[in-house]
Amino acid sequence: MTPRFLDRIWHVAGSLRLPHGQSVDETFTRLDPLFDAYGTSHQRAGNTLSFSKQDPAAQDRMAVFDRGELKVEQDAAGPVLRYRLNSRMLMFCFLLPLLFIGIAQATVWIGTLESAGAEEKKKDEKKEDLELPQHWIDKALGAPVPEKPGADKKDEKKNSEKKNPRSPTTAYVFAGIFAALYVIGRVLEDRKVKALFRKALGGGKA
Repeated sequence: MTPRFLDRIWHVAGSLRLPHGQSVDETFTRLDPLFDAYGTSHQRAGNTLSFSKQDPAAQDRMAVFDRGELKVEQDAAGPVLRYRLNSRMLMFCFLLPLLFIGIAQATVWIGTLESAGAEEKKKDEKKEDLELPQHWIDKALGAPVPEKPGADKKDEKKNSEKKNPRSPTTAYVFAGIFAALYVIGRVLEDRKVKALFRKALGGGKA
């Protein structure tokens, strides 16, 4: 993965074409209401507006982004707004599937080790499970062969192992859920913030 690709994992960047003649001050004045939300601080320096959020309210339309930068630049076609926004929420949704996949792999590895240990134990138990000696008088009287000590405990252990098998399925399910949340969130938030800026600016074209 290239640094540029990694950077795009939790950053949303884009641009909007501004109407000819629209100044930097007018552009940021129209955008100011988006950054007057609770927990948001912002400052302007020349053609750049920077913002950061601390514990934003749930109704904040840009709550998913914790900081960002917007610039008004001039190119051959006229003024354009360029933005680059950072989202820790997207970063967490990207990393959590990797964490759960790691847990799933660790579960499989531990299960493999336990299975190998169980096989070795079975071999040892077979060696120990020799028929107990029975007195000839007991045989003559038809008495049953004495049970091997610990037989009940072995049965309980086998039943317990059957009831509690190690399975990576749950971890894989959570990995899939968070992967889907990341993909959906990455696409939707990109479109949502562009539409939000476009509306605030009065219908500027992308």
